[in-house]
Amino acid sequence: MEMKLFNQKAMSMSEIGPQMERLYSSSFSSYMTQPGDKFSQRFCSCRGISPKGSYSSLSNNGYQSKQANGSIRRDKLAAETYLSRINGTNGAIPNMHSREMRVLDAIDDQYGGVVVDHENLPSNPNAFAYILRFSLSHWTMKGKKGVWLKLPVERSELVPIAVKEGFEYHHAERGYVMLTYWIPEGPSMLPSNASHQVGVGGFVINDKNEVLVVQEKHCDPAFIDLWKIPTGFILESEEIFTGAVREVKEETGIDTEFIEVIAFRHVHNVAFEKSDLFFICMLRPLSTQIIVDDLEIQEAKWMPLVEFVEQPLIKEDCMFKKVIDICMARLGKRYCGLSSHQLVSKFDGKPSTLYYNVMETHNSYCIGD
Repeated sequence: MEMKLFNQKAMSMSEIGPQMERLYSSSFSSYMTQPGDKFSQRFCSCRGISPKGSYSSLSNNGYQSKQANGSIRRDKLAAETYLSRINGTNGAIPNMHSREMRVLDAIDDQYGGVVVDHENLPSNPNAFAYILRFSLSHWTMKGKKGVWLKLPVERSELVPIAVKEGFEYHHAERGYVMLTYWIPEGPSMLPSNASHQVGVGGFVINDKNEVLVVQEKHCDPAFIDLWKIPTGFILESEEIFTGAVREVKEETGIDTEFIEVIAFRHVHNVAFEKSDLFFICMLRPLSTQIIVDDLEIQEAKWMPLVEFVEQPLIKEDCMFKKVIDICMARLGKRYCGLSSHQLVSKFDGKPSTLYYNVMETHNSYCIGD
């Protein structure tokens, strides 16, 4: 049983809500808007789930602060008394930290907000509605900022309840929806959802000057006869170069080794108003036998480079043609791409991949050769 408050003999939410709101609103208004209080906010863009910030209250004198704290205690006692009455506890005041009055389990993030524990949510939607409202009040008094609420797909009935309390959609995946709530006055400083999707293409050429090409099963009819390099999207927590190697392996069965990022394209409003980054990677083949992925690929083969570049769709499209020109220049050692280098930054202490160009001055050869 989540809460005694919501048994059949308890008062309805429509009766409870307005009275509780009056109790809470008087408490928070006395705490947050005492005459003469001044509030300052400082924010900076930082890595993480929400921006780092500070929020301070400067009172003209200590008396107002004590007066506000006294008001909170009085309203808290009134709320406890009211709840004990509707719970039928015969005057016994329940502990504000008991199961009936608990705040949602959450952890503090490093930027002044909280992340709700989605694995320990109340099973009863009515209980969730009340506890969520009480939790928001609690976090407001504590000076918290952003609230992150992850609701698994099996708890989707809680989404409209959270939205009614003022939560907004942030992003969704197959198994959950993430909602956010910004407590302080003014616009939300929480970071937006991811703005880009990231794709990769593998330019694989063997020692016979043949390019590994594919024809896709599902494509625009205008490109049905086009032989193209293997492409795809990188996965979460996947490097650009490992994504390119994986996509080539999945589509053609060919094992490869990453050499360099030759170039990348940036385009906007591609899918659901998101932007797209597409990295063309030069790869060295480590095997020769092609095994086609029947789900995505119609056919794959090794095509002579001269035949590949003479395709009408390649010759007529400025983007395709430029990419091929760059790859040809790289093969002729007239161009250097970006090789990958593993580094650890003190900003986050995590290993990162930095892509940059290194050329030996005495022979003008790329380090990747």
